[in-house]
Amino acid sequence: MATHPPELRAAAQHVGRRRLLTLAAAAATLAFTTHLPARGASAAPELDARRITKDPFTLGVASGDPQPDSVLLWTRLAPSPYDLDSGLPEERVEVQWEVAYDEWFALVVQSGSVTAHPEFDHSVRVEVGGLLPGRSYYYRFRTGTWISPAGRTRTAPMTGGLGSLTFAAVSCQAYFDGYYTAFKYVAEEDVDLVVHLGDYIYEYGVNAVGGVREYTDVRLPAHFDRETVTLEDYRLRYALYKTDPDLRAAHAAHPFVVTWDDHETENNYAGAIPENTVPPEEFLLRRAAAYRAYWENQPLRVPQQPQGADMQLYRRLTFGSVAQFDILDTRQYRSDQAYGDGWQTPGPESADPARTMTGAAQERWLIDGWRASDAVWNVVPQQVVFAQRRNAATADHKVSMDAWDGYSASRKRILDGAAAAGVENLMVLSGDAHVGYAFDLKADFDDPASRTVGTEIATTSVTSGRDGVAKPSNWDLMMQANPHMRFYNGLRGYSVVSLSSTQAEIDFKTVSVVSAPGGTLSTAASFVTEAGTPGLTPRSA
Repeated sequence: MATHPPELRAAAQHVGRRRLLTLAAAAATLAFTTHLPARGASAAPELDARRITKDPFTLGVASGDPQPDSVLLWTRLAPSPYDLDSGLPEERVEVQWEVAYDEWFALVVQSGSVTAHPEFDHSVRVEVGGLLPGRSYYYRFRTGTWISPAGRTRTAPMTGGLGSLTFAAVSCQAYFDGYYTAFKYVAEEDVDLVVHLGDYIYEYGVNAVGGVREYTDVRLPAHFDRETVTLEDYRLRYALYKTDPDLRAAHAAHPFVVTWDDHETENNYAGAIPENTVPPEEFLLRRAAAYRAYWENQPLRVPQQPQGADMQLYRRLTFGSVAQFDILDTRQYRSDQAYGDGWQTPGPESADPARTMTGAAQERWLIDGWRASDAVWNVVPQQVVFAQRRNAATADHKVSMDAWDGYSASRKRILDGAAAAGVENLMVLSGDAHVGYAFDLKADFDDPASRTVGTEIATTSVTSGRDGVAKPSNWDLMMQANPHMRFYNGLRGYSVVSLSSTQAEIDFKTVSVVSAPGGTLSTAASFVTEAGTPGLTPRSA
C-alpha cells in the first residue's frame, strides 16, 4: 500500500479531517510534481534512439479532443510493455512526428519533434495547430529506426457551421472479462470520433492467462496479478490494456474524447473518500498516482495535466453549431454515497440538497456554458446513469446510490439549469451499468405524464460483466418500474449517435460473445429523437 511521509502521519494525529485532507493534498502534490521536466528540459540524459533494438510503439498511437484547427496526438514508447521499466532506461528520447493529408504521407502538412521524458513514462503528446476544420488527417511517429503505425484523426467542424456529427460511445473494458471485439467493429465504423465514458482500466489484478481470455501462448508477469496502488502499478495496467490489438485499432482509426469513472482509481470512490477504510491522506496519494498515469496514457491536452491529487478533467468541446460537448467528472468532486454505495431505499440522506455529484464549481460551469451555447444539441458525456432507475414499481423500491439517483437534488439542479438556460435538445451520455439503456429524461420522474426534457443514452460495456444476455432476468420488472425507460439490453457492445440540425439517430450495437474471440455484431435497436421535440421513437431499419 502507498505510504506518506512520517511527518504527515504525525501531523495527522493532531488535526481535524479538513486539515488532514489539506496536508494530504500537499503531500500528493509534492510526491508527483517533484523533478518533473519543464517544457523542453529534463534532468535525464538523452538516449541515442539508434540503441533501441525493439519496436517502441507497442502501445500504438492515439489522438483526441479535436478542435476546428487542431488535434492532440499521443504515443508512449514501450519496447517491453510488460516489464517494470517498459524496456527503456531512465533517459529522454527524441521522437519525430508527421501529419499528412494522405495515408502514404506523400503530402506532409506539418512535422516536428518532441521529447519522450522518463518522468512521464516516455509518453508524448503533440498539440498540432494550423489545421483545416472538418477534415481527416493521418499521423505517425518515428524514433531511431522505428516508425509507428499510422493513425487517422479528424478536426472538428468550422465554428458556426451546421453540418453533422457522428460518434461512437463506449465504456467499461475490464481486460480480464473478455476480448475487445467491440473495438474491432468501432475501428471499422464511419464516425467522426469516439467518446469513452470511463472504466478504461480496472484496478483489479489480471492473472497470468488474462482472466477469461485464457491465453495459451502468453503468460503475464506476476506484477499484473495485484490491485493497482502505486504509480508503477497504474502505468503497467495501462500498458497491458493498450497492448490489445483491437483497442489500438480503434485509437488509430478515430480521435477519442475521454472521461474517467471510478475504476481508473478505485471502485466507487467519492472525492477524497476511498471505498474501504484506508486513511484519506493515504488514498489521496493513490489518487495522485492514478490521475498521473491516466494523463500520461490518454490523448489529453496540457490543461488537463494533474497537479498532485487534482486534475481538471471537465472541459468543453464544440462541433460547429450542431453540438456542444460538456464533458463532466462525477468522481473527483462528489459527496460520499448515501447509505453505502449499492442499491438502497432512497431517503432523507440521498435527497439532501447539500449533496452534489459535480461539485459547485463544475455545476456552475456547466449551466453557464449552456446559457452561452448556440448549438442545436447539448451533449453531456459523463459516467453514471442520470435518469431515475428504480428496481421495482412498489413503494419499497431501491435505487443505485452510486448513480444520480443517490444525488437527486443535484440532478434536479442540473435539469432546472438546462431549462433556465433554454436548452431544447439535451442528450446525456453515460456508461458504468454494463447494460444498454435508453431513457426519456422527465421534468418529474415520479410523474410519467410530465414533460420530456431530454434523452439519455447509456452505452453498454465493452467487456465488463462478460458475455451478458439480450434480455436480463429483471427486464420486465425494470421496464414496468421505469416507464421512461425505452430500451434495456444486457449484451456487450457500443452505441453510435448521429446528430444533424433536425434529428438524432441512435443505434445500440451488440456483440454476440466476448469470452471468446470472433463475436459477431448486431444492431439491437435504433431510435430517433427530433430536434425541438424531446423523446425517443423507435426507428425502423
